[in-house]
Amino acid sequence: MRARGFTLIELMVVLLLLALLASIVAPVATKSVGRAKESTLKEDLFILRKGLDDYYSDHGKYPEELQTLVEEHYIRDVPKDPVTDDAGSWVLKRTDDNGIIDVHSGADGTARDGTRYSDW
Repeated sequence: MRARGFTLIELMVVLLLLALLASIVAPVATKSVGRAKESTLKEDLFILRKGLDDYYSDHGKYPEELQTLVEEHYIRDVPKDPVTDDAGSWVLKRTDDNGIIDVHSGADGTARDGTRYSDW
């Protein structure tokens, strides 16, 4: 009676195919994570800027801190910059009276389209 099972060659072929599939899938997965971070950054910047504009419309001046937008219920929370993973890395553009007129990402590096995150 002969024992049934896989030969070493069959196992090597299966492992080779798995490694080949993993090498194809890995770059696709990392690109999709990068796309998701960029998309989240664009959305967060839109929400923060809308909150700043709404605050200005209601108060006639810009807030001095982003946390004011949370306290006044213009946004739920100050989001983390998805690229730096830090809520304190936002670069704030201020008016002469110290109000926040605009916000940019504090992340170094460039996006997939070649623009710098800090220019968004």
